[in-house]
Amino acid sequence: MEIVQLDRYELTGLQGSGADYEVRSGRDRNTGEEVVIKRPVPQMISRRMHISVEQRTERTIRLHEELANSIPQVCPMLGYTDQDNHDDFFGDGLEQEYRVTVSQRAPGIPLVGDPRARILRVPIGLGQNLFALFPLQNLDSDDPYPIQRQLLDAEEQFHRAGYVLLDLGPHNVFLSPAVGRISIIDPGALLDGENDRTPVGRASQDIHDFFLEVLKYYTAFQPPPAEVSGYRDPYNLRPVVNFEQELEDMARGLSGEPTATDDCRETGLAVIGRVRDRGYTSFDDFRSDYTALLEALRRRNSALPELAQARQAWSSALELLREDHWTKYVFDADREIDSLTID
Repeated sequence: MEIVQLDRYELTGLQGSGADYEVRSGRDRNTGEEVVIKRPVPQMISRRMHISVEQRTERTIRLHEELANSIPQVCPMLGYTDQDNHDDFFGDGLEQEYRVTVSQRAPGIPLVGDPRARILRVPIGLGQNLFALFPLQNLDSDDPYPIQRQLLDAEEQFHRAGYVLLDLGPHNVFLSPAVGRISIIDPGALLDGENDRTPVGRASQDIHDFFLEVLKYYTAFQPPPAEVSGYRDPYNLRPVVNFEQELEDMARGLSGEPTATDDCRETGLAVIGRVRDRGYTSFDDFRSDYTALLEALRRRNSALPELAQARQAWSSALELLREDHWTKYVFDADREIDSLTID
């Protein structure tokens, strides 16, 4: 990583804007490499309300320098600017100083796309449903759930270094479907000894909050959709309000799921209960239990009497990735889709 000058880059588009940051795509004039250029939301800057975002940016820069850039599943940060006025580069008149970060552009598609695209009927939940929750192309694979495996691999490396990375929802994970490789973006929601994100009045957060995210966003106890429409919308993205209640609701849903085998139900309820009780004493114990749960779900899905119809729905939903919306990403739809078609 290095301190960079923004005149080295050309802005090529607006990728999106969240609660804290505006994200633009760009190109390195020297190398032609596509990059992501991020700054605090302009409205916050103009009102001088971006101090807390600047502090988060500083933590994220340090995290990449010390650890994250060495973790294969994390999209690397290439550099950052001095804290300065960048009005000339962005073409505005904010007249404030702030840092800008430059990262590699994540290959593939986000598992969940920009929520605003739903207004245009874009199926923003395709990635999550096709490749994380119901990866029917992998039913006979030795690695049937590569997204979950890679998320655990990345989190374990953070955990060994004394951190817990949260907010690993599908909107922060990109996937190159043909090779099954993920890229985590924006690893800024970090727990460590100096940064306690626990809301007032709640139990302190720890690694079990990550385990909840894995169960919530990347685990579906219901069978694969029998219709294309079942792949369009994101799954279970409401925010976590109450840790214990979230897991109790999950256990209740699994108990009442008519397609769940005894193996799925027993294994799933055991994992949910142990996470709810914050009872895991090692990362390996959770990985082992969760892998057993995923294997039970794979066996259930493989034996479904409606599997042929589910496979047809999956293949038809995959074709939706050819829509123009997905050309905004580093994603060759024809190559990716042709490599993933299932019988």
